[in-house]
Formats: sequence, structure tokens, C-alpha cells
Amino acid sequence: MVTGAAASPGQVAPGDLERVRELLNSWLIPNVTRQPTDEFEQLAGTQGWGRQDSALVRELRDDIRRAVESGDAARLSSWVGRLGLRPVISDAGVSYQHDAGPAGDFMTIVLGALTAGQWSRLKACPDCRWVFYDYTRNGSKRWCLMNAGSPDGRACGTIAKVRRYRDRQAAQ
Repeated sequence: MVTGAAASPGQVAPGDLERVRELLNSWLIPNVTRQPTDEFEQLAGTQGWGRQDSALVRELRDDIRRAVESGDAARLSSWVGRLGLRPVISDAGVSYQHDAGPAGDFMTIVLGALTAGQWSRLKACPDCRWVFYDYTRNGSKRWCLMNAGSPDGRACGTIAKVRRYRDRQAAQ
């Protein structure tokens, strides 16, 4: 979905949560320029969203991104009422109905991830801010990648370790 970078297989979120991860990564910091880039308009065009839906999804994307980066999902509570999400209880569990178009679809995926305990594993790299899904056993992954993996890949974890090493050497 996003053209600026590709996810390694170990970063892809399970099920529909991958759609949210791809939405969040429509804002990225490319390795080449290291300048923030917003590819949302391209994404909205490929999805065929109208201007009103696009504006609402962009605003939701930015709030979800802030929630992922801060670790504070509670900041998304107002979106439930704003999008008119209504819980539907069945033998299969709880689902949500809405008339809010793609923004409502994304928010129902977020609520499902929160309910399933997957939300806390959606993380943003502190260096490049790429959003990835943490598959580690204890959920402690911090960096998007430790090695580049491809010619245009970024090894944020390794770069941070080298930076800390050089700072320690300079201090001696």
C-alpha cells in the first residue's frame, strides 16, 4: 500500500490489523532523505476515498499514530462516539456497526486489536518511526530492524547501538 518502504515479513501485523499498520505507515521517514513524507493522498486515491472520507481517515490516522507512539490507546476513546460505533453482541463475540465509512472500518479494527490483546504489540520505531508489529515472545522489541535486510533498508537498532558506543568512547 505504501510506496516509500516495504515491511519485512516479521513486521506485518496479523489479520485486518495490517490494514491499520499500512495506514499508519502512509506517513514515514524515508531512509534516503530522512525527511518526514506523507503519502496519504496517494493511498486515498488508490482506495477511492472521497474528500470527506479522506479528511476523516487522515485525522484518525494521525491520532492512532500518536496513540501507538505514546502507548496511550485511551486517547482514541472519543473516536468511538464521533464515528457512531455501535457494539453488536452475538455468540461469536462483540463486533461493531457504523455508518462512518473507512474511518469507522479502521476504528473497528483498532477496537478488535485492543480486545484481542494485539494492540500493545503495534509499535513505532523511536528512530525512523516506522510502525511494525512486535512478534517477540515477551513483546519487548523496540527497533524496526537490527539489520538493513535490503539495500534501502534501515538498521535503526544497530545505528543506535553504534551511536551509544561512539558516545561512550568520546566520553573517555
